[in-house]
Amino acid sequence: MQLFDTMSAMGHEQIAICHDKSAGYRGIIAIHDTTLGPALGGTRFWNYASDEEAITDALRLARGMTYKNAVAGLNLGGGKSVILGDNRTANRELIFRAHGRFVESLGGRYVTAEDVGTSTADMDFVHMETDYVAGLATKSGDPSPVTARGVFRAIEASAQFRWGSATLAGKTVIVQGLGNVGSYLCRELHAVGAKLVVGDIRAEKVAKIVKEFGATAVEGDAIYAAKGDIFAPCALGAILNDDTIGALQVEIVCGGANNQLHVPDTHGAALAKRGILYGPDYVANAGGVINVYGEVAGWTQERALRKADEIFDTTLGVYEIAKEQGILTYAAADTLAERRIAAIRGLVKTWPQWPRKS
Repeated sequence: MQLFDTMSAMGHEQIAICHDKSAGYRGIIAIHDTTLGPALGGTRFWNYASDEEAITDALRLARGMTYKNAVAGLNLGGGKSVILGDNRTANRELIFRAHGRFVESLGGRYVTAEDVGTSTADMDFVHMETDYVAGLATKSGDPSPVTARGVFRAIEASAQFRWGSATLAGKTVIVQGLGNVGSYLCRELHAVGAKLVVGDIRAEKVAKIVKEFGATAVEGDAIYAAKGDIFAPCALGAILNDDTIGALQVEIVCGGANNQLHVPDTHGAALAKRGILYGPDYVANAGGVINVYGEVAGWTQERALRKADEIFDTTLGVYEIAKEQGILTYAAADTLAERRIAAIRGLVKTWPQWPRKS
């Protein structure tokens, strides 16, 4: 990897390679863009195959956070950190306190939170070493209800754009993945009269949703061919690919999973060719980062939920850009983010004094 060439091509400002031998800690902190504010993004704990793979993932995820934060209308830039290792380890305090010290060393340019392989308890260890952390158990805690609200509102906006009405009563929504976000989304959908078809690798999760909401269960990959109106992926990424898109029997795809398009250009175009409206994932699932920002800004959860409701209008805005410019919806979401970043970058700064004091 030509690191500086890669950073330049992707627009990154900084990458920190961090190591604490005594704690068994190996970490990477990537900061993509701080035009809108300090970079915020979670810490992922993963057993990467190589150092290069970890760096690539950190850079990609950091860039994604810039766009997600910008589209959500937050005064935050984009960053991400990854910790290399087995996230099942019990030796968590030393690792996350070491991570906290490196986050602190950046002086507020980066604020971290939980992500894949980490928890609110881990963030409490980080908090022992720095105040630049959010998603603490004693504060905003689990972001899943706010994330699910945002996905729900994006689904409503998709229905409005496709069918001329945001009403979901009587519509069949296929929810893949019944973790916290998927389960809360099922609750929101059931409350407005949607019919649910659900699937998850954990049978007990499926049984719970079937019992609570009268959902229909499907097993494994059969969920891609299930008949319905809307497909809501809320599990793994890259599930919209050569093997699955042809099987879909829906008019809308909009869910909470990250990086749903395996190859964005190829598979975004494949959905459009089939006449399927795609709700860009980082627009729909921005409720999670809204929840974290709310903690930093001192919001109540009610205010965070109101902010997540704005995802309805944001999603409609993305679809309108795509229609006006004749581009794919995921590219339209990028355009919306880039417009906001460019507008803020273009603001004229007014200096309080000259010369500056040393």
